[in-house]
Amino acid sequence: MARLDADVVVVGAGLSGLTAAFRLTRQGVGVAVIESAARPGGVIGSVRRDGALYERGPNSGLDTTPLINELLADAAIAGERIDASAEAARRYILRNGALSALPTSPPAFFGTPLFSWKAKLALLREPFVKPAAADAEETVAAFVRRRLGNEFLDYAIEPFVAGIYAGDPDRLSVPAAFPRLAALEQKYGSLIRGQIMGARERKKSAEKAKNAAVSFSFREGMQTLTDALARGLHIDYGVRAAGLRREADGTFVLECERGGERFELRARSVVLAVPAYEAARIIGRIAAEVVPALEAIVYPPVATVASCYRRADVVHPLDGFGFLAPRKESPPILGCLFSSSMFSGRADASTVLLTTFVGGVRSAPLALKSEEELAASVSAALQGYLGAQRPLWQVVTRWPQAIPQYTLGHLQRIAAVERVEAAVPGLRFGANWRGGVSVADCIKAAHATVEAVQQFLRLPAPSAA
Repeated sequence: MARLDADVVVVGAGLSGLTAAFRLTRQGVGVAVIESAARPGGVIGSVRRDGALYERGPNSGLDTTPLINELLADAAIAGERIDASAEAARRYILRNGALSALPTSPPAFFGTPLFSWKAKLALLREPFVKPAAADAEETVAAFVRRRLGNEFLDYAIEPFVAGIYAGDPDRLSVPAAFPRLAALEQKYGSLIRGQIMGARERKKSAEKAKNAAVSFSFREGMQTLTDALARGLHIDYGVRAAGLRREADGTFVLECERGGERFELRARSVVLAVPAYEAARIIGRIAAEVVPALEAIVYPPVATVASCYRRADVVHPLDGFGFLAPRKESPPILGCLFSSSMFSGRADASTVLLTTFVGGVRSAPLALKSEEELAASVSAALQGYLGAQRPLWQVVTRWPQAIPQYTLGHLQRIAAVERVEAAVPGLRFGANWRGGVSVADCIKAAHATVEAVQQFLRLPAPSAA
């Protein structure tokens, strides 16, 4: 075999790529990482301004797997972790122009004005609704209408889906986007029975349901995690992967560009931890058959607007995680996080920090407006919903291609990717278009990627043909 530049080349220094590279390096594997941006972290970025700390991307993670704390300990940042405040358990939904707290217990549910009595009584029939066929693929909307009714779709599930995926429940696939819901229905015949009985199984496995998991961040924001993972790694920034080929002896050759310079990296294994559309561009020469599947994964635009207000200029108590704005209400935003209520240190005592999301599948054109238009639109919305007057400052961050959509057919697309991995040993795909979009999902999926790469590296290197 020809001289190698590394055992493994990881393309992409977002959370998925960094976690995989960090784990492989700790296991003694020689890893090279290339990243087209000038810094690590991908969409994760934490910024301090005038005593406030805001996030450009994810604001928190959910502690759903023990792999998270294991990673934090290995990266020597376990002491930097902070958990969300107790009041962050309260979450609001916009209905009829006003915010109502989501109920968190059966008595609260039957007493809430958020849902009509018709909707509440309809919930009692859920355990008796027949499950879908095991091989059926429903949209989230069809699944919820069938089991829970339209009102739950409009005022619970649709805004929840918008909050996670910035997506549309009429397009997202239940088994792909919310596999646990599909599994609960198939195993227990009911979401309610599954929620109760499944809790016992999760307790044995140390996994936690997302609705029961603690939200966490770090004293200096989510970038603490990606910066810690990047330390000690060999990362080449400003480098674009232009293509990939495989030589007769099995060596992968990654063709790279930096400015006008072109060079190659040679390795036994390659991990493509990049968006699906980037993976499609890189992989064409080796596996043209998977390109259409990767290109079919769409990424709607999302804009985040960080807004700092004087505490005295906001009427709402901000006693919670934030609020979601259902499509049914025709809002100009997807929702808003009460960032300074969620975590300590996000603003000083005299100010508050709010993080608002705009766009997604529901209203993509809104995310593409000018920064001035976005800031003004968000200010008007927060004035109407929270009584927030005169922001001290606002910062707009736009992601033209934000969150991958797990639409109908997504599992078939992933199956096509898996066939390529089986046919091309040493090649792995790992990013948030596969295995889940959350921070915890990316960490968990990266561990699976590492296991697959390690298994391949333990095989003897092939001789040149």
